[in-house]
Order: sequence, then structure tokens, then C-alpha cells
Amino acid sequence: MKHIPLALYVHIPWCERKCPYCDFNSHENFDPALEKPYVDALLNDLDQQLGWAGGRELVSIFFGGGTPSLFSGSAIQQILDGIQRRLPLAACCEITLESNPGSAEAGNYDAYRHAGVNRLSMGVQSFNARHLSKLGRIHSGDEAIKAIELARSAGFDRLNIDLMYGLPDQTMEEGLNDITTAIEQGIDHFSWYQLTIERNTAFWSAPPVLPREDVIEPMQHKAEALLNAAGIAQYEVSAWSASAQRSIHNLNYWQFGDYLAIGAGAHGKVTDATGVHRFNRTRHPKHYLEQFATPLTTPISLPLRTVERLDLPAEFMMNALRLKDGVNATLFEERTALSREVVGPNLEEQRHLGLMVEDTTKLRATAKGYQYLDTVIAAFV
Repeated sequence: MKHIPLALYVHIPWCERKCPYCDFNSHENFDPALEKPYVDALLNDLDQQLGWAGGRELVSIFFGGGTPSLFSGSAIQQILDGIQRRLPLAACCEITLESNPGSAEAGNYDAYRHAGVNRLSMGVQSFNARHLSKLGRIHSGDEAIKAIELARSAGFDRLNIDLMYGLPDQTMEEGLNDITTAIEQGIDHFSWYQLTIERNTAFWSAPPVLPREDVIEPMQHKAEALLNAAGIAQYEVSAWSASAQRSIHNLNYWQFGDYLAIGAGAHGKVTDATGVHRFNRTRHPKHYLEQFATPLTTPISLPLRTVERLDLPAEFMMNALRLKDGVNATLFEERTALSREVVGPNLEEQRHLGLMVEDTTKLRATAKGYQYLDTVIAAFV
């Protein structure tokens, strides 16, 4: 277990407004009075999971949501201080906080940097006023640019922005303009993904009109050319960056590393001598706060789900093959405790079909395989 990297995910479940496309565990009407009780609950929750750390240091911490930047700088400081009292951090530990570009949240960037956050992930989605309105966003394009400038001024030299394409009634020119604007702002890490309509969202109940495929496909190709020309390359299905800016936290997910998870609805993955296990916390903030309101003298058993050995190859490939460069073949044995012979016939078939590379030291999809990744992964189920 000790050779498997360990990260920590922290979920802040509140948003100022629920976006119509969002199916994440997020809730409106945040009451600032809940900030301190929730900080205490997070640390009480972490106490329950320390046994899974196994003496490992944290390679990354990620504050996701919801909108973590609804919390004050002092609250983020208290959480990070509490984490460091409980677990060692790697010397280069990446600490990311998701934020929105609204002026109130951007005003906290100095405090977040002082607290120890060294990477921001900003939910821009678009710089176009019409599209921002249809997406239910509460910031403007100008506010997004201003927030980027404030983040740089606060000392954040690692900054991701989320951008979506294939938006309602979006034209080719509008989609490419979002990319160009971000590049002009010096952004060198993108979570760039196509809008999809998910269940349990407002868009699912009242679907908007999305661009046709004959608009989407050329938009993708032209946007990729713009990104590549700026030295920004795809390294994961929806992640693009300059080589030095790749997210350590996300790479740990795709390389089948371990991660503790605290907060309402948080999901974790841990490995021990008995196998690979997944767990999650209760989703509703009210129930979570009730459960972890005070330090617990009797540990709460984690609702662990052990991944069956037959399912491990597919779970590993589902993550690792998302990476454009794939992973070293030895990682399969290190992270699953299975012999590569288990997937030998599957690999041979996919290589014969030209969907995975012939290099036996790598587990990587070919360009054709990356285009049909769901099909490649299904071969390992």
C-alpha cells in the first residue's frame, strides 16, 4: 500500500445558485453560520479515515463542490491547518480550490493563497454573456477576466479554468472565441468539455437546443489546433495543459492512486492487503453535519465497497486509458495486485484491432482507440 500515492478530496456542498446543467452534490441557500460547524465536521470525518493513510504523505488536496470559494479564507486556513496536524504533506503538495469568478469570491484569493492553496480551478464555462445567462452563471465575461487577473496578482501561477462547448445555440465563432480569450489571458490548463444533458438537472427536464454535430466536430478540431499552437496539449479526455501544469490530483485519479474523501457526498478509494475499496459519505449537508458534529469516541464504520477482482481490470483501464499517454504496464500490477496475464488476451485483441499500442511496456490507446475509448474499455469488462 505504501507505494500507492495518497490524495485528499474535500467537498464543500453549497452553491450560490444551482446551474441547470449540474448534477453534482450541490445545494443552494448557503448560511454562513454553517461554516464553522462544517469545518469541525470535516476534521472529525478525517479522524475516522486516518487508519487508511498507512503512514503515507498527501501528494495533493482538492477542495471541490459546490463552490468552495463561498468559504472564507480563515475557514480554508482552519481546514488546512487541521489536515496538517493529522497527516504529513509532500514537499510539493498540490492544493487546489475550486472557485467561481464572481467578485465576492475573487476578493478572497489573497486569503486563500496565504492559507496555503497553491492552485485555483475557476468555473468560467464561457466568456459570452448570452451563453453565461443560458447556463445560469452569475458572473459576466468581464468578471471572469478580472478574476483571472486578481488570481495572478494574489500569486497563483497555477490556474485551471473550466470551459464548455456545444452550448445552446453556440456558433463556431463563439466557441473558438472562448478558447482564444482564455489563451490571451495566459491560461495554460483547461478542463475543456462538451455540454451534456445529465439526469436530475433542470436541463434534463427542459432540454435546450444544442448545436448539431456538423457544428460541434469542426469546432473541436479548430479549437484543438488553437490550443496546440499555444503549447497546450491534451493529456486526458477533458484536460489540456502546458506540460508543467498537469494536475497532480487528477493524475492520481487516472493512475488509480488512493484518495481519502471528506464532506457531504464525498467519494474515496483506498487499498490494503485485502484489495481495493471505495466509500462515500452521506450526501445531504444537514445529515452530514448531524453525523460529524462532535469528535467521535466510537468510530463510524466506512460504508466500504470492495471492488471485485473480476471488476478491477475494467476499473483500472477506465481510469488509466483516459490519459493520452496511458501508463506504464507495471502500474497495473502495482495498483491492482493482479498479474498482467489476467488481461493478456484482452490486450492482444485490442492491439490486433489497432485500438491499443503494440508497445508491451505501455498501456495506451492508439489515436483510433482514443476516439472509441468506451469500446476499448468495454473489452476489459
